[in-house]
Amino acid sequence: MSRADLSDDPLATLPVLRAGDLELRLAPQAGGSIAALRSRAAGGGAPVEWLRPASAQALAAHDPLGMASFPLVPWCNRIRDGRAQAGGRTLQIPPNHPGEPSPHPLHGVGWLRPWDLPVLERSRAVLALAHAADAHWPWDFEARQELLLTPDGLTLRLAATNRDTAPMPCGLGHHPYFPQPPGTWLQAAVEAMWETDAQVLPTALVADHPVVRALRSGTPVQALHTDNNFTGWSRQALLRWPADAAGPARHLRLQAQAPLDWFVLYRQPTLPFLCAEPVSQCTDWLNLQDRHPHAQLGGAVLAPGETLGVQCTLAPGWD
Repeated sequence: MSRADLSDDPLATLPVLRAGDLELRLAPQAGGSIAALRSRAAGGGAPVEWLRPASAQALAAHDPLGMASFPLVPWCNRIRDGRAQAGGRTLQIPPNHPGEPSPHPLHGVGWLRPWDLPVLERSRAVLALAHAADAHWPWDFEARQELLLTPDGLTLRLAATNRDTAPMPCGLGHHPYFPQPPGTWLQAAVEAMWETDAQVLPTALVADHPVVRALRSGTPVQALHTDNNFTGWSRQALLRWPADAAGPARHLRLQAQAPLDWFVLYRQPTLPFLCAEPVSQCTDWLNLQDRHPHAQLGGAVLAPGETLGVQCTLAPGWD
């Protein structure tokens, strides 16, 4: 990519963090999203993309599904039919998927709201969201993201505070999109996988599963076809890419801290990306609590004024 081509980059006008060779672009209006995480190439060449970069169309539409990553708050993945009992309230959340007519709302509300950007420094940013109780989530809460970029990688801190007068269920996570060119390899130590029904909702937890074994030892991602939750995650995942037109042989290590003890892997053969998501609760956890222990489901209940915080790191490198 020449210097003239770089001036046409749709990401060029977005808020930016820089540290060493790393560059992070932010899209606060698109659900508090990350638009790109890249290594700037020497000599003005094309950057190496560690996450799938946002498209011009997604940026124009403020579409989080076309971003590099977006936050999950105050719940992760789907709630069956939007119905549940929680915090002394009956939930009836309407569908919220902008791309398909699913009856199961997903990913919370933060990804579909614009976030403020009260802090933007050279290598640090803070994004903030204030949610007033509505049909999509009947609790008042505040959310905060802190993004710290160093020459070694990106640290993501996400927190939610219950500003309501009643206890609020809460789950947090991140939804990064990674490139998956031919030869992409993934390793993640997990103990069991939630099998799903036709609605991609959990039905049974299976430990002795071929995908669990493959992830533990490491596997080419082309061998996988998943949209599943995994329990017993070690909070580490490793992605490797071979040398190709996009750059030399390289890797990225995803490291999380408790309570990001669940791992979601979305990998479809027809798509040029995969999602490897650290989350603090299983999909539809609110509706599984009468059948499964908390250790298999996760999730928190925040008292009024209480805060739940999570942290993970994306550390890219060269092989």
